[in-house]
Amino acid sequence: MSTSRNYNQELDDSANQANEKYSYGFDFDVMHPYMIRSFEPFFKAGSLLELGSYKGDFTRRFLPYFSDITCVEASDEAVSEARRRLGDQVQVMHSTFETATLPRRYDNIILTHVLEHLDDPVAVLRRINEEWLAEGGRLFLVCPNAHAPSRQIAVKMGLISHNAAVTPAEAEHGHRRTYALDTLERDAVQAGLKVAHRSGIFFKALANFQWDRLLQTDIISPAYLEGCYQLGQQYPDLCSSIFLLCEPAVPPRA
Repeated sequence: MSTSRNYNQELDDSANQANEKYSYGFDFDVMHPYMIRSFEPFFKAGSLLELGSYKGDFTRRFLPYFSDITCVEASDEAVSEARRRLGDQVQVMHSTFETATLPRRYDNIILTHVLEHLDDPVAVLRRINEEWLAEGGRLFLVCPNAHAPSRQIAVKMGLISHNAAVTPAEAEHGHRRTYALDTLERDAVQAGLKVAHRSGIFFKALANFQWDRLLQTDIISPAYLEGCYQLGQQYPDLCSSIFLLCEPAVPPRA
């Protein structure tokens, strides 16, 4: 993250010149629970470091699993809100990832929908691998998927030029790139990480604003949501988000 960036503005939907929302109920109400479900079989006992905690909405979902949680967030406004919501249950640090000084290594590190925002993602992944990930630790890495059907449909509609395009709303909120499974794995491996598991989270053919409208009706049932999740396990390249479980390729230095 560049020190010249305004992280508060990047998180502010009300300042969106592209006239599009960035945060949707679909993310909080649908994607967050399915991310936890995808992560849970791989959790290790011990500590958790969440990089990019926003206002703590996702962080709260880790409380039943971990009693030792540290978060690092670049927006001071988001940090204040996260501390208000989470109290002393979580240690929330205000820092960029490039300048953060952390006192130890962590057994689990969470990086969800954050890597695409970074100016130098490989450098941050290398810090995670070499400085913060404990021996035998696991990095849970999730990014929006360039090949999600909703994006591919947008290309066919002429709304974006290609699958990996960064939309005006995404750019305004700090996106630097849009990953697919191959490019995400490329950056993880370049940083010295070993990819132990790869998957997708939730088959998605509709845009987020369409999902938000449908979720207010009885058209979408829990069974339908479960079907989209299960289908996503079968076709990860057609998911809303892509998920890599990474481990240190070599034992970390003492």
